Amino acid sequence: MMSCCVVPEVDSLEWRQSIVKGQQMSDLDARLADLAGRFGIATEFWDWKGEHRRPAASSIIACLQAMSVPVDGDDWIDQAFVMADQRPWRSAIPACVVVEQGESRRIDVHVPAGRPAHVWLRLEDGSTNDLVQVDNHDPDQLIDGQWLGRASFDLPTNLPVGYHALMLNSDDAYWQGQLIVTPTFIGLPMLGIDSAWGYMAQLYSVCADSSWGVGDFWDLADLASWARIDQGADFVLINPVHAAEVVAPMTSSPYFPATRRYLNPIYIRPEMVEEFASASREVQAKVRAARKQAMAATKASAQVERDAVWSKKMSALRLLFQVKRRLPRQLSFERFVAEQGPSLRHYAVWCALSEIHGNNWHLWPADLQHPDGPAVAQFETEHSVDVSFFMWLQWVADDQASHAQASAKANGMRVGVISDLAVGVNRDGEETWALQDVFAAGVTVGAPPDAYNQFGQDWLQPPWRPDRLEASGYAAFRDMVRAILRYSGAIRVDHIIGLFRLWWVPNGSDASQGVYVRYNHEAMIGILALEAQRAGAAVIGEDLGTVEPWVRQYLERRGFLGTSVLWFENDAQGQPLPPDHWRRLCLASVTTHDLPPTLGYLAHDHVALRHRLGLLTEPLEEEIARDAHEQEAVLAMLEQRGLIAPGERDPHEVMLGLYRFLYQTPSQLRCVALVDAVGERRTQNQPGTIDEYPNWRVPLGDAAAGRISLERVYALDSVERLAAQLDPTP
Repeated sequence: MMSCCVVPEVDSLEWRQSIVKGQQMSDLDARLADLAGRFGIATEFWDWKGEHRRPAASSIIACLQAMSVPVDGDDWIDQAFVMADQRPWRSAIPACVVVEQGESRRIDVHVPAGRPAHVWLRLEDGSTNDLVQVDNHDPDQLIDGQWLGRASFDLPTNLPVGYHALMLNSDDAYWQGQLIVTPTFIGLPMLGIDSAWGYMAQLYSVCADSSWGVGDFWDLADLASWARIDQGADFVLINPVHAAEVVAPMTSSPYFPATRRYLNPIYIRPEMVEEFASASREVQAKVRAARKQAMAATKASAQVERDAVWSKKMSALRLLFQVKRRLPRQLSFERFVAEQGPSLRHYAVWCALSEIHGNNWHLWPADLQHPDGPAVAQFETEHSVDVSFFMWLQWVADDQASHAQASAKANGMRVGVISDLAVGVNRDGEETWALQDVFAAGVTVGAPPDAYNQFGQDWLQPPWRPDRLEASGYAAFRDMVRAILRYSGAIRVDHIIGLFRLWWVPNGSDASQGVYVRYNHEAMIGILALEAQRAGAAVIGEDLGTVEPWVRQYLERRGFLGTSVLWFENDAQGQPLPPDHWRRLCLASVTTHDLPPTLGYLAHDHVALRHRLGLLTEPLEEEIARDAHEQEAVLAMLEQRGLIAPGERDPHEVMLGLYRFLYQTPSQLRCVALVDAVGERRTQNQPGTIDEYPNWRVPLGDAAAGRISLERVYALDSVERLAAQLDPTP
């Protein structure tokens, strides 16, 4: 693990402003903009209203500080320019170079002035390839008292995709970097699919009569099998199932995980662990009793009770962990642990530490706040059984998640499970503890103001540092993507725009006072394409919100599907986009989890809820009038196309017409919201809130908001009727 440059976390907006006041503003504005650009920090952007904006200098300085740029002293900008200029010279060879297959690229290396440089590639298959040196006219540079020279080499354009080693030697010294060659295009044809439809569901809310009160991987397998055999669906899109805390309180939002590299064991079905069948009657009875207690807590509440369910499920799983495993099972577990390596061990140790010291590692004893410290190693030795238990949980979860995908495919689904990849993590969780050097301090990720979140959003998640990602060969990103593709036929990348730029919000500032920070999108999109290609999976990018137009064009060129939500698809004049103008390479839907189900949307529930929570900047009447006007424009288009009868305003008939509209688009993937199919009106999540609304805690309900089991879903006529709109063939 790379060494960490410790930067004090400064939360004071007044402190940052005092730095600005100490400079000549005319000089600072120009030089600060130049300096910010060298670190990928944007000094201007266009907002959701099409207005040109410039972030505050204090916000830019906070972002520079988060990248370890010293920002104190009278000459700090001069020193920062020197730091930026010398940065490439301090590396003998680039840590990581990412190119598209067939792309030419010049590689610069740095050796003592006047000394020879030999650069070659060691490909994944073990073969080698010498690079040809080309002339450059860069003068030597004095770096830390030593004169260095720059030598340039051209990459060949016929390299295979994969992870290759980039090698350099000069005299008796050797250095190594990484070259990643990525596929130019992935798309859906690799899955043998031209178009398909499926369901999207919040897995935690979908429970069979035999589950524990929180939907699990066995429920997912059953939902997928029914959707394919009875409905003809080709996929089920689910919420992120990343690992959360293992002790209460467990964060409700699946988009605020402890880590994205591992699964949330709350989705395990204990009775389907093989050792349950071979356990003693006493153990089986205790497991069944734990389930009854979990279901009692569930039935006594109108919400999803994660903490209560997990407490009972955890006790059952500890019993099953102690049951002797068959030798092949034990060998399989040991192989899983070996394959996952140190990252799984770090996760398991964090879980065990959390049970004793709580969920926030920043509040742990100082000697336990870094995974590689001696105190952590001693703790692991003393608590080896607990550490092994948490690694076992991941093995079981991986097995059951993989079973869901295998079941979907075995029953004929062409895609299967589409898993959601969250944009970030809990700043107090496992991933920030294990990968501290990769995350920026003093800032969080969010989004600027838009039509639906007019104050902006602060997601309270720390961003990855672009420079540290590159220096590590994007190891954390690769591991995360590879993990989710183990059990998925495709992935939906939440806020895929974050692979291009992220809205960094300095601590102590409002969400509207953020700054866009750019990432190496060619590298991150390329790695995502490579991992997806190797897994035989497709990639869907959630590209909603404020998006630079060229970004969607780039994603389309690389074969990534976009995301189109009916209510957001408008032309340049703000009018509803006709179906034949929709994108082909996209996942199309009527609604999304950040809006109410369609029946609720048609009733303006989302406007009334935001008013009740104080999230509107305009009067309620004006917002409802604006919303009604937008809806009427959509309904008029439905009437023109014969998708609803003239003057039809019955919400159920309108909803069917909206889904018929989806079928007229060229979109390759079309999605039915399970909440729409069962007649639900309540939204799952209200952006901009945490506990003001029961976000991510709403169980699947019917038209009367009564809890509905998976078995009842199978029998509803409304489900069959709605699904038929996306697959009208007999």
